[in-house]
Amino acid sequence: MRPESPVCPSLVAWGNAWLAGHVGLDEAADHVEAAGGPVVAGEVPLRKYLANLRSEGLRELRLALPAPGDPLGLSGPPSFNSAAVDAGQAAIAVLADRNLGFVPQPDRRGSSYVGVLLEVHDAGPVRHDLPSLAEAERELSDAMRSATEALTSVEGPAQHRPERPERGGELAPGYPGRAHRVSVLATRLAAVLRVADERGLTSGQLAVRGAALRDLDRAVRRALVAAHHAIFEPVRNP
Repeated sequence: MRPESPVCPSLVAWGNAWLAGHVGLDEAADHVEAAGGPVVAGEVPLRKYLANLRSEGLRELRLALPAPGDPLGLSGPPSFNSAAVDAGQAAIAVLADRNLGFVPQPDRRGSSYVGVLLEVHDAGPVRHDLPSLAEAERELSDAMRSATEALTSVEGPAQHRPERPERGGELAPGYPGRAHRVSVLATRLAAVLRVADERGLTSGQLAVRGAALRDLDRAVRRALVAAHHAIFEPVRNP
């Protein structure tokens, strides 16, 4: 499952909107499956699995967008962390007495069926060192400014740029307007990072460019995580 696939972000956004009473289960599941096709957790269809989790005390869903050396949103165990880093994403279900982690993988049964299989793992406790939405937005703004300054100082062949900004990043009903804006911006910046082209640059230019893009990538992932958790932020920080 590619890290840029929106399966886990969609699951967290629409699952939390459902838990908060802003949408129904069917609407939430429809939006998640629009991102990657039919979804099963283990061998259970997504709707039934979420309903079962709610009966077991499901409180919220949290997003993890880790990268090698930066386990953003993860708190173990190692087997879950490793699978999430390989996938570039995971979702964590917070229940009354335990946490479960979901890592998406392509689910291909036959030549025509393409969907998503959520591998189910035990997950560690919720991390409390993740940024608030305001903190993440400031970090993203600083990283954008620093990256712009660094990249404009690097002379080299013209780089490919998308003809129009990539759409996406919209959250579900019930999220604050600020969270929507941050998520959309971060999603567009993630698209820019994916098409960044380093060909034709010297090793020194690559070092400058690489550092700037790594810092921006980290800020983008932190902004997306914060935006997807913002629906419950007033509850956590009264």
